[in-house]
Amino acid sequence: MRPVQSTSGRPLLALDLGTTTGWALRDADGMILSGTASFRPGRFDGGGMRYLRFTNWLSEFDRLSGPMASIWFEEVRRHAATDAAHVYGGLMATLSAWAELRGVPYQGVPVGTIKRHATGKGNASKAAMIAAARARGFSPADDNEADAIAILLWAIETEGGVQ
Repeated sequence: MRPVQSTSGRPLLALDLGTTTGWALRDADGMILSGTASFRPGRFDGGGMRYLRFTNWLSEFDRLSGPMASIWFEEVRRHAATDAAHVYGGLMATLSAWAELRGVPYQGVPVGTIKRHATGKGNASKAAMIAAARARGFSPADDNEADAIAILLWAIETEGGVQ
C-alpha cells in the first residue's frame, strides 16, 4: 500500500484483464492496494462461470471500497493466442456491461502507452514492468499486478491522459 494524493475522493480501479487479472485500487483515502485474482474455470464449471465470478468480484470491490469514480483497463489490440483473446473479450464485455449498469466511467489504455509511461519504452518486457513497479515502491507478485499498478499510476499522473 502507498498513499497517493486523492483528487476525486472516490476510488479508482485499474485492471489488467485475463485469466489471472491484475488489479490496483486507489481508495477514497488515496491509498493504493494491488493484487491479482484468478478467473480460471473449475473442473465442473460451465463456460460462463468465469464471467459470473468476475461480475461478483467487481461488485464486491465496489461494495467494499465505495462507488468507483472510474475504471481503467489495459486495452489489448492483439493476442498471440486464441484462447487468451476469447477470455479477454469475455471479461471486457462483462466489465463494460457491469460499468454501464452502474454508470461508472471506464476507459481502455493502449499497452504501449502504459509501458512507455512506466519504463520509457513502449515495448517493455514483463520483467521491466515488474522492475518499474518495484522502483516506485510496490511489490507486485507478477506482471499482471505490475501492469495494473502501471495503469493506475498512468491514470492518476496524467489525469486519464489529459496531461
